[in-house]
Amino acid sequence: MKKYTYSAKRADNQENWCVIDAADQVLGRLASQVAYRIRGKHNPLYTPHVDTGDWVVVINADKIRLTGNKLDQKNYYRHSGYVGSLKSQTAREMLEKNPEEVLKKAVQGMLPKNRLGRKLNKKLFVYAGDQHPHAAQKPEPVEIKG
Repeated sequence: MKKYTYSAKRADNQENWCVIDAADQVLGRLASQVAYRIRGKHNPLYTPHVDTGDWVVVINADKIRLTGNKLDQKNYYRHSGYVGSLKSQTAREMLEKNPEEVLKKAVQGMLPKNRLGRKLNKKLFVYAGDQHPHAAQKPEPVEIKG
């Protein structure tokens, strides 16, 4: 009898869709659970170098919470590459203008920084309201304990 460790292939993944409600969820805790799902760590076939995760749709991103003084103290930076063009926004400004980006950036920071991470990042869809255009994929609701 051979004894070996099974390594999942890309074709073994049954790409499920799930929808997560972000209303009254803490940003970091929600982002870690979303990254866990996208990465596929909930799946018994999890293999670190293969995409075995699910497609995730997050709704109500505008109702997300930040604890402590993070609304005013947390800054998001962007730079065009030109001298003197560093721009910054507080989390409060970011949530008012583009609430989807706050969660996308948090999840992106929890995924691998390589080719696989860029591929996994495309499996996340974030919407500010409670409507999403992915009803045809029949996403199953997932309860996040927060």
